Amino acid sequence: MKTYIVQALACCDSPSVVAAAVKKEYGADVSRQLVESHDPNKKAGSGLARKWKTLFEETRKTFLEDSAIIAISPQAVRLRALQRMAEKAETAMRFPL
Repeated sequence: MKTYIVQALACCDSPSVVAAAVKKEYGADVSRQLVESHDPNKKAGSGLARKWKTLFEETRKTFLEDSAIIAISPQAVRLRALQRMAEKAETAMRFPL
């Protein structure tokens, strides 16, 4: 679960998005503050173990390099946001209110 959190943050997901994803994926309630403590770029994550910092840096580098080859969007963050919106719309279509 910790690996999932670190990698999601490295892919530019917000702490609230990551917390919701952890709830969905693992069924575990985690706070946004706990999630943020796994981001070495934030003050809350300054004490993160070297192992997790390395994982974060490698994942971020790969994420940015891979998304750079997508000509439609220089901002990989936009693509991930669009993916979340598409998943939400699909879920809403399957389970109408």
